[in-house]
Amino acid sequence: MRKIFVSGAAAFFAVCSASAQGTRSSAQACEALAHLELSKAKVLSSQIMEAGTFTPPSTGTPWLIGSPELYKTLGAFCRVVVQATPSPDSDIQIEVWLPTEGWNGNFQGQGNGGFAGEIDYRRLALAVQKKYASAATNTGHSAGGTDGSWALGHPEKVIDFGYRAIHEMTQISKAIVNAFYGKNQEHSFFSNCSNGGRQALMEAQRYPADYDGILAGAPANFWTHLLTKALADAQATTLDPASYIPASKLPAIARAVNAACDAQDGVADGVLNDPRQCKFNPASLICKAGDSSECLTAPQIATLKKLYKGPRDTKGTLIFPGYLPGAEEGPGGWELWITGLAPGKSLLFAFANGYFSNFVYEKADWNYREITVEQGLKAAEEKNTKTLNAIEPDLSAFKTRGGKLILYHGWNDAAISALNTINYYNDVAAKMGEAEVSAFTRLYVVPGLQHCGGGPGVNSFGQDGAGAKDPQHNIELALEQWVEKGVAPSSIVATKYVDDNPAKGVKFTRPLCPYPQSAKYKGTGDPNDAANFVCAAGSN
Repeated sequence: MRKIFVSGAAAFFAVCSASAQGTRSSAQACEALAHLELSKAKVLSSQIMEAGTFTPPSTGTPWLIGSPELYKTLGAFCRVVVQATPSPDSDIQIEVWLPTEGWNGNFQGQGNGGFAGEIDYRRLALAVQKKYASAATNTGHSAGGTDGSWALGHPEKVIDFGYRAIHEMTQISKAIVNAFYGKNQEHSFFSNCSNGGRQALMEAQRYPADYDGILAGAPANFWTHLLTKALADAQATTLDPASYIPASKLPAIARAVNAACDAQDGVADGVLNDPRQCKFNPASLICKAGDSSECLTAPQIATLKKLYKGPRDTKGTLIFPGYLPGAEEGPGGWELWITGLAPGKSLLFAFANGYFSNFVYEKADWNYREITVEQGLKAAEEKNTKTLNAIEPDLSAFKTRGGKLILYHGWNDAAISALNTINYYNDVAAKMGEAEVSAFTRLYVVPGLQHCGGGPGVNSFGQDGAGAKDPQHNIELALEQWVEKGVAPSSIVATKYVDDNPAKGVKFTRPLCPYPQSAKYKGTGDPNDAANFVCAAGSN
């Protein structure tokens, strides 16, 4: 493992900066970071951002920027921009934000969704708002999150994206924290979702000393198989035009699923508490009096069954779990991720095409119609298993040094089946033993939650860097309490707001229970109140 080092002059500065209140202003301490010497990295700029003055870039993905009001709430911080070049083809952009007053003593690393390519300024701002020192990276390339073209012909950039950039960011940031504050952070945390969840697990598996607490949401950790599933879905929905399920038919599927399964948990609320228990039969929607938006044709029913079941190889082995019923409708449902507004226009289609053309086959004009699913999987495994997959179940090194890991996944996730995260958790338990796993790991599977956020169920529990200010309602704070005070989390109360807007008030609450437990309605009392549910044994 390569070590980040600080020069003698910078080390002297670090000692001096410990008494910055008496001998140096924060501005001087921040400016001095420009001269910090780092191995295979350099500080491009360091400057104080006065309270409420930072303006994020005007370009970029909106949810990575956030609202202008967020930045107005920030106190002053030192903004450090770094370029890391661990390989000749590396260009890892990193930003480290350091509160000048009231630092809570901790460091929080941020991750990336999709193919990365952008700094998550919103998460940086939320962390600094809570007085963390924090860092984020573009993982070595500048592009939108669905653009994989940067990987074509750049194997070192794929390594940076796969695991190296987050580790570089972490090591460099810790050196900068020490230099600015004159001491190391007390604890370090990492939190993100999707590809960021994959990054989180990669850190726990590959670099167990980087973080004390890790929150991994909806992890894309079985990357080669996940994108092969996306390839299989692309072929299932488009190779035969008759097999495509248009968005206009998704509401009918959702209504049929809810009619068959919603009340199984004792509460008819449009949310399946455990979709694995739903025995919905797609054949019940067969068109009997001509095609319409209220029914499915025989080819469409065959497609729906494939999407639910997941693809298998020629030996019958499941490649990646299928989607669970109940997630079909909604702005973050199948229309966005799987079927699209037209054939070949879904997000997963874009990810599959971007991955196989640029990472695997390295052909910009690669055609997804010209290979079988099994051929695609074989090629992906040969090319990227070690670089992109984070599936190692032996987390003993992370546990031994006191690390704590919390996983979460929404049952209504239309991008990555929650069954994948359950499978990984079970693999860890099988490898290490149930007692060992319960000492440092928790899994929460959230009814009605879509991919990382949104959905008809409880979708606010502190998972996105914002939310409630206590560990009973905030999963990030529950992790922090576990690391700092040794208080292991049990149930966490999650909230569904009216129109997903906290300003409009609470619609209902539910307890999130540590897997394999799930929330069960007591049978009496307001079903919109979490207090009337109890965590009980669920199905594995």
